[in-house]
Amino acid sequence: MIVHVASETEVSLLTQFNGDMKRLEVISVKARVPAITLNKFIEQEAFIIQMQSMFLDTPDKAIVMQVSGNVEDKTVAAYGDDGVSQKATIKTGLANVEDVIVPNPVRLQPFRTFHEVGQQEIDFVFRMKNSSNGVACALFEADGGAWKFRAVHEIAEYLKDKLADVENIAILS
Repeated sequence: MIVHVASETEVSLLTQFNGDMKRLEVISVKARVPAITLNKFIEQEAFIIQMQSMFLDTPDKAIVMQVSGNVEDKTVAAYGDDGVSQKATIKTGLANVEDVIVPNPVRLQPFRTFHEVGQQEIDFVFRMKNSSNGVACALFEADGGAWKFRAVHEIAEYLKDKLADVENIAILS
């Protein structure tokens, strides 16, 4: 038998070659992961809900939540945009506002693979802009997809550990 870790969200169990030199797929499982909106701007409220419900708590998540949740409409300072960081005016009290630097890159852990192996910490570029509906926020992947390779490797290692006592099984990733 062969366990094939096909991707960060799919694992299959295959038989040995049959008489036609083909393998039969005994079972295939897919991770249930939420549809996270990345690489495009979304409205502030949808962004905040997504951050709260689809990302693990990390120090950078807290910063992104603070900045995105407290920024005022029409205060994303494009003049402070140097291509790496942005400046935004956030509410800091009942009547106080202050300029803050929007952090970049941010390291976040979205739910994107099997929960048993843990979620990959990924670099994202966090951006905000004024839009016709107020402030819009976005996370852009900044690791070139390397997290997928790490996730596949972790799934394979997890399965090797859990199936160590099983004879005649190979794990491919």
